[in-house]
Amino acid sequence: MFTEYKNLPDHSRVWIYQADREFTQEEIELISAKALLFIDNWTRHGDDLKGSFTIKYSQFLVLAVDEGFNNVSGCSIDSSVHFVQEIEKELNIDLMDKMNISFKDGENINIVKLSDFKKFVDDEKITSNTIVFNNMINTKEDFETKWEVPANESWHKRFLV
Repeated sequence: MFTEYKNLPDHSRVWIYQADREFTQEEIELISAKALLFIDNWTRHGDDLKGSFTIKYSQFLVLAVDEGFNNVSGCSIDSSVHFVQEIEKELNIDLMDKMNISFKDGENINIVKLSDFKKFVDDEKITSNTIVFNNMINTKEDFETKWEVPANESWHKRFLV
C-alpha cells in the first residue's frame, strides 16, 4: 500500500540503493512508476505493507516501510531486492554494489570504488570534512539527519588519515 514518503513515520525502515551513474529524467519517471506499482502490491505473507520511495540527487533510490503498520519479512525484503534487480537490468545500471562509495565535491556527487576512496583519502582529496553518504542507515529519521554527513561522523572515518 503506497503512501507519500513525507507521511511515513520517522521509525520507518529504509533501504538505500545507490546508482553507479545519474538517472536521466526519463529513467526517474520509469523508476517512479514502477516503484509506485511495486509498493502498491508489496505484501508480507499476504498482509499489505505501508511503504513509499524517494529518489535523491537523481542517483539514489530509497525504499521505505512503516513497520508500525506491518513488519517486513524475509520474503518481502527478497521481493524488494528482485524489484531493484529488475530496474538494474532494464536500465543497465548498478544499484547494489556495496563497494561503491559516494561523496560530495562541492555540489557534485562522486561515486568511486572503495579502493579509490582510500587513495583519495591518502592523497587528501577526501578529508574528515568531506560530505559522504552513509547508505548503511536503517530508519527514515536517520536518513533525514545522518545520511549526508562529514566523513568523520560516519563509518567512513575508519579510512581517514
